[in-house]
Amino acid sequence: MTQMPSNIAGSVIHAAGTAANLAALTATHSHIFWCKMVSSTSFRTASTAVFLVFAARMAAKSWRELRARGIIGSVKDLYGFCARKFFRFMMTLPGISEKVNAEVEKTLTRMEEEMVPRGPGITRYFELPKQGWTDELVFNELHELAEMKHSPWEAGRVSGAVYHGGEDILKLQTEAYGMFSVANQLHPDIFPGVRKMEAEVVSMVLRIYNAPESGVGTSTSGGTESLLMASLAAKIKGWHEKGITEPEIVAPVTIHAGFDKAAYYFGIKLRHAPLDPDTYKVDLKAVKRLVNSNTILIAGSAPNFPHGIIDDIEGLSEIALKHNIPLHVDACLGSFVVPFMEKVYSEIDLSVSVPLFDFRVKGVTSISCDTHKYGFAPKGSSVIMYRDAKLRRYQYFLATDWSGGVYASPTLAGSRPGALMAGCWATLMRIGEDGYIESCRNIISAARSIRQAIQNEFECLYVLGQPIGSVVAFSSETLNIYDVADGLLKKGWHLSALQNPSAIHIACTRLTVAAVAELISDLHEVVTQVEMHTVAGEKKQQGDTAMLYGVAGSISTHGIVDELAVGFLDNLYKV
Repeated sequence: MTQMPSNIAGSVIHAAGTAANLAALTATHSHIFWCKMVSSTSFRTASTAVFLVFAARMAAKSWRELRARGIIGSVKDLYGFCARKFFRFMMTLPGISEKVNAEVEKTLTRMEEEMVPRGPGITRYFELPKQGWTDELVFNELHELAEMKHSPWEAGRVSGAVYHGGEDILKLQTEAYGMFSVANQLHPDIFPGVRKMEAEVVSMVLRIYNAPESGVGTSTSGGTESLLMASLAAKIKGWHEKGITEPEIVAPVTIHAGFDKAAYYFGIKLRHAPLDPDTYKVDLKAVKRLVNSNTILIAGSAPNFPHGIIDDIEGLSEIALKHNIPLHVDACLGSFVVPFMEKVYSEIDLSVSVPLFDFRVKGVTSISCDTHKYGFAPKGSSVIMYRDAKLRRYQYFLATDWSGGVYASPTLAGSRPGALMAGCWATLMRIGEDGYIESCRNIISAARSIRQAIQNEFECLYVLGQPIGSVVAFSSETLNIYDVADGLLKKGWHLSALQNPSAIHIACTRLTVAAVAELISDLHEVVTQVEMHTVAGEKKQQGDTAMLYGVAGSISTHGIVDELAVGFLDNLYKV
């Protein structure tokens, strides 16, 4: 073999090394190039996929909104949204904001003066007394507090608010409260009697609402908590069983604001369905359009708060069953009146047909009932009922790995006052079914007398819908109904002001029964006065109701009402 010269061999080796380096460099650059190409392609693919998913979700959301509200409704919603934003912005501009804030501050000051009494004869306590008071001193102060100037509810001049079962019931409740004042429903092992009473109260309410054998429930602190529990259970059910992450509730515009609170607390979208303009019941066609794959609950009222109208629960049931969606009936206001109306109307007016609204309607999965309304139990008492235990379980909260031990709670509250439950149980047992039927008969008769008087004796007033329960709402096409409300207020009547449409209503109670004739007489006087001012074209100073709801009903002043409402809540805690 011929040996290569060293110099040539070195050159060859150098050339080979250079070639290898170039090849390696080329390969590296090629790898980098292809990696960049693949990476760029993957990024574009991923970006495109994300965009497509986003676009698809937005398209689906837009379609749901368009399907639910229609083109005209969607345009109105957009206009309302933009208008509110515009006027809120306008009120922040110099010159305008100062005037608006001055007027709001003036109103808030007047509100505080009315709500928070101060001055001669009023002693305010900001801190604990250095030494505890004697019993006599405490009771003297309590009597003074009880006698503070207040709305004349004792004379039946207040719409709802006070559901008085009578002095004998009040005395019984006071004694029951004293016996169980230290009891806590959180500890059934320590207070077994309270646990027994709660279970029996729930069972009694389930029976009057015709629950099946599988029916269950819990007590709560009031109607709002019952609605919160129904909404929460529906949300968790939708999440577990259908994977719904953007939950929605479909309910009438007249549904209780407790559903708005539930939506606010639990991150739920509340879709409000309009009413049938003739019946004031929820429009079933609108409900069908609003229901979609995110709907976790449909709700109706028996009756609703504003107009006292029972929604078409059977119609809602058909929709709920078709889409496999829970249906809640808010019977908080109807409580211990609506379950007995069939029997009462069979005695006083066979022409009135009471619609089905309870568990006899197949699609109804939950019902809320306030025992502290027409059940006359102490305030802070309600029941949420479910068709079966599986749905109730979704409202429970469990913390099984907490360092403090296993924690399980059936409702929002942890500790719950056993004394209130004792008062509730004692009330239900004392009044009994016959007593509630008699109470229903008296209250329904009072409401019918008011409704018939408005329909027959007042050409300028009309009743909204055809209420058959305890509530009568009325309005006028020729008079400012809020002027009527303010006129009645001057005569000592505290009726509830409504909006959309403008109206006022009275929720009759046992106390109202004896005051019906007086209400109708005063209404005649007030209406005559308002008619005279209207015909004469006089511009008189508006009353509080007319002013407030005139502001509340205007888009241009929408934010002002928020400030007034916040101020009202702030005043609750001023000494």
